[in-house]
Amino acid sequence: MTIRAVVRGVGHYLPERVVSNAELAQTVDTSDEWIVSRSGIERRCIAAAGQTTSDLGARAAEAALADAGWQANDLDAIILATSTADLTFPSAATMVQARIGMTRGFAFDVQAVCAGFIFALANANALIISGQAKRVMVIGAETFSRLMDWTDRGTCVLFGDGAGALLLEAVESEGTSADRGILATDLNSDGRFKDLLYVDGGTSTGVTGKLRMQGREIFRHAVEKLAQTAHTALEKAGLGSADVDWIVPHQANLRIISATAQRMQVPMERVVVTVQDHGNTSAASIPLALSVGRDRGQIKQGDLIVTEAIGGGLTWGAVVLRW
Repeated sequence: MTIRAVVRGVGHYLPERVVSNAELAQTVDTSDEWIVSRSGIERRCIAAAGQTTSDLGARAAEAALADAGWQANDLDAIILATSTADLTFPSAATMVQARIGMTRGFAFDVQAVCAGFIFALANANALIISGQAKRVMVIGAETFSRLMDWTDRGTCVLFGDGAGALLLEAVESEGTSADRGILATDLNSDGRFKDLLYVDGGTSTGVTGKLRMQGREIFRHAVEKLAQTAHTALEKAGLGSADVDWIVPHQANLRIISATAQRMQVPMERVVVTVQDHGNTSAASIPLALSVGRDRGQIKQGDLIVTEAIGGGLTWGAVVLRW
């Protein structure tokens, strides 16, 4: 028998404040047409003053627990993917652990920017198949609005805040591609491309800093690397594009999503798209899309899902799972 990490619950949380492109255009040199034509984004949610990444993560965690019918102490571990933790330390994951009333097990953060949730899922899968944990919550939570240079229309219009959570449980399976759960993962990074997407602050500068991005170069790398990592993960699972029910991509840019789907030979009708409503929520975008896609009735038990992301670092990867 083979141990698989099987999805048992999902949930998400979005801040109450919704900012439309038209509202942004009142203070930023941009327009709804300009933003939509380049990104597909129509609106995004912005965290309230004093509302932190761990606040968002805890709300998503509570929604996922309710979905599964679990209690916080049913969990062995929490892995939280974020680049916008409340503090330098302790981790946002331990803050969520306390907030939801989990008094056992362990919690830690993963930082791989927009690919963070993929890296966190791979780590959760490794904990489960190695026997170190049986029930793991994986969270993506971000308050990227706090990193924006609101005078840079090339970046500030693209990002939003939010959180999503996924619950995984160890299940004995047959060890075939027909199993439910995570079937394969593929992780990559290349630090030579650091300057394409970064925040110009941290302990080296003494300030938080603002996000900087070379959009054209990121687009070029994204389409090539996302399709490549998705194919690699599918090959590891013994599957191909024709087997895919849904691509659930990192929601960064509609043009990247469309180009990647085309390279994978998967029609857009089989791609879960939420970027128009949420913008780029970095590590939160995939669990948000999984939760929304399930709530819409798109994702159903037994569906084969490929989820992939690329982020600063550069970091990129994919996970193949059967819902």
